[in-house]
Amino acid sequence: MKTGALICTFLFILNGLGQSLLTPEKLWEIQRVNGGTFSPDGKYVLYTQTAYDLEKNKGNSDIYIYSVESKTSEQLTSTPFSEYEVQWGPNNTIYYLSAEEKGLQIWTISVKGTDKKRISDFNDIELEGFKVAPDASFIVTIEAIKVRPDVHDLYPDLPKANVRIETDLMYRHWDHWDDYKKRHLLLHRISGEKVSTEFVDLLENEPFDGILPPFGGSDQFTISPDSKMIVYTSKKLQGKNFALSTNSDLYSYDIGTGNTKNLTEGRPGYDVNPHFSKDGKQLAWLSMEHDGFESDKNNIVVMELGSGQVKNLTASIDVSVSDFCWSADSKAIYYKAPIEGTVQLFVYDSKKNENRQLTEGWHDYTSLDVSAKYIVSGIQSMVHPSDLYLYDIRSTQSEQITDANKALFSTLKKPEIRQKWVETSDHKKMLVWTILPPDFDENKKYPTLLYCQGGPQSPVSQFFSYRWNFMLMASQGYVVVAPNRRGLPGFGQEWNDAISKDWGGQAIRDYLSAIDDAAKEPYVDAERLGAVGASYGGYSVYFLAGVHKKRFKTFISHAGLFNLESWYGTTEELFFANWDNRGPYWLPENREYYAKNSPHRYVQNWDTPILVIHGGHDYRVPESEGMQAFQAAQLMGLRSKYLYFPTEGHWILSPQNGLVWHHEFFDWLAHDLK
Repeated sequence: MKTGALICTFLFILNGLGQSLLTPEKLWEIQRVNGGTFSPDGKYVLYTQTAYDLEKNKGNSDIYIYSVESKTSEQLTSTPFSEYEVQWGPNNTIYYLSAEEKGLQIWTISVKGTDKKRISDFNDIELEGFKVAPDASFIVTIEAIKVRPDVHDLYPDLPKANVRIETDLMYRHWDHWDDYKKRHLLLHRISGEKVSTEFVDLLENEPFDGILPPFGGSDQFTISPDSKMIVYTSKKLQGKNFALSTNSDLYSYDIGTGNTKNLTEGRPGYDVNPHFSKDGKQLAWLSMEHDGFESDKNNIVVMELGSGQVKNLTASIDVSVSDFCWSADSKAIYYKAPIEGTVQLFVYDSKKNENRQLTEGWHDYTSLDVSAKYIVSGIQSMVHPSDLYLYDIRSTQSEQITDANKALFSTLKKPEIRQKWVETSDHKKMLVWTILPPDFDENKKYPTLLYCQGGPQSPVSQFFSYRWNFMLMASQGYVVVAPNRRGLPGFGQEWNDAISKDWGGQAIRDYLSAIDDAAKEPYVDAERLGAVGASYGGYSVYFLAGVHKKRFKTFISHAGLFNLESWYGTTEELFFANWDNRGPYWLPENREYYAKNSPHRYVQNWDTPILVIHGGHDYRVPESEGMQAFQAAQLMGLRSKYLYFPTEGHWILSPQNGLVWHHEFFDWLAHDLK
């Protein structure tokens, strides 16, 4: 595994002379390429491309197809309705969801963009996703099914009552209140190219989801190659038990008999994202060992369906897998995982019984599919959004096959990215990315931002974010310092696990080590430093505000945890709070931990301006955390502002809200640092 020199500099070379800088408005002009899956015969790659309309305040996705033989792309749809859940069926037929006619329905289209048909006629259902069987004899849909009564069921004579009556936990989750429904998997037969409205509910009378909420979808169930079995992910727990556990299991459903079997009983952590091998003889999935630890090492586990024998394929390699795909001959599994500030491709070779890294470079692989000859994957970097590439399995050479933003990016000046290994306070080596402004001048001094990553266990890799965009920050004239502090994956599981139960400890000292090292650079103006971040990064900003000893001139905290005690009492997935922060604050053995690690305990030291940002639908870190921080800053007499988005959750997703976010973000920084 290559780490390079202690300091490695990488300058992204422009294809032409850049004439302008990236702005918040231009960020919303970027076409977003998603997906990338091979047709059954390997001749085509299917993907979608999303464009955003600021005036309409929404995006629209269209279907595209790339011919591997002719090396050309064609746009197959162009409607005012997004096409999504795009997938292959037999004979290279394309299936997808669209609301073009009669609400959300299932459609098909040919690879030539002809023979477009609506094949479903659903009424009054909440359709949220689907998969088509390999033989196209049926589809499996994700539909919202009511499983418990609401106030109008309990009091039918009071139709205008607006009340929730709760007797258990998980009444809200991430960004929505419980709607008294569960997402079940429903099997609908296909006859004569029409989807039957009749169905078989795989979870009939069960008060559980057939996917893992709130973000799970059709990636969490799979259909066997012979179309005889469905395997799905479910956490069959309710209320408080659901809130306290990550123990999801895989369940097989036999279509012929209707029998359901738990395939992973006794495995205590997350078991998710099942995939059958191409020959149908094996089932692979992602598995975590510990119950309650959502950022545990993610391994690829395989079951031989004939014998039931289970093997952990990635136990011997110190990486955590984020996605995987079977080879065409069922003898290898390709996967991606974070490694030293990037996300790369790996392979498990069953012939050699070994794992090896296939790719390297300063970029992230964002998606993954495999044919007999190629891997197709999205690649992005800090200075370019995702485009699709073909990786030749034999030659190991890569070829770019989409360039969705060529016209825009040919006009933009790009930052310079530097990599440095910084010594931490406990004498470890920490990778720090430094992003320098376009037209960087070594002889100038620049205002500098310390970027604090969220998660807390998510990598500072070569991602191209549409909120925390390093290219955009650098284009506004800032040096950005982005450390891979303690707790981030890609540097071994020990480094990843080190932040749990030590939120205000070594990880915060790592941030100070990174900014103190950066301040020694002649181009960094140590009198104009800011710290910014979201989620755990927002927590970090609040914590640094109380311990920074006048290093920083300004702070921005988005969705940050301010008071760990009040947060524990209002967040939803308590397994996260229990694992990472020891559990309830009222336990005598935890009192010292909360006193030491909660940012609100250090407010008496706050002496620096702070911008607080929060969403009203953020139930992982509820809005009261931001309100408390802003109120404390106001009462301390500090220049402070509260930027509140009533309809946004943990992230800011709508275009116009995103523009407000960026303008307020950069206006705040300019006031204190420019």
